[in-house]
Amino acid sequence: MRNAHSARSIFAEEKSRPVLDRLDRKILDLLQREGALPVAEVAARTGLSTTTCWRRIQQLEQGGVIRGRVALLDRAALGLDVTIFAHVKLSTQGRDAIAAFAEAIRERPEVLDCYTTMGEWDFMLRVVTRDIKAYEAFYLDHLSKLPNVQSINSSVTVTVIKETTVLPIG
Repeated sequence: MRNAHSARSIFAEEKSRPVLDRLDRKILDLLQREGALPVAEVAARTGLSTTTCWRRIQQLEQGGVIRGRVALLDRAALGLDVTIFAHVKLSTQGRDAIAAFAEAIRERPEVLDCYTTMGEWDFMLRVVTRDIKAYEAFYLDHLSKLPNVQSINSSVTVTVIKETTVLPIG
């Protein structure tokens, strides 16, 4: 059974973008930096009434600009010390092959991000594991066995120079 992220979403057409004014952008900037801020505090920092601010946040959520609110966890504190970027090439690049790979990779909790790419590789994955042995097990038992996988090139990160979830919305 297919999940909500069906094959057609891989090739989805660009959605019409909502028009965001200066206040919407300020609200978004505050929330992406401090997602647990109470609406009253967001309102105070933007110069809006609490009710108006709440309505704007609701509209941003309903419009899909705010997809969700989460707690950002510290990987090291959880013992997830290894980050790998894996480039994957498929043996065939048709829509069905890409969709099959995408559907299978969504099931893997180790894979934080997966992108289709242009060029030599078809996909780029960001994978997080406890250690190299755990990545090796994921690679051998799962990644290399996914539909139509021809080759995989893995790069292990050494040092995080910059890591953020803050989008440049200014």
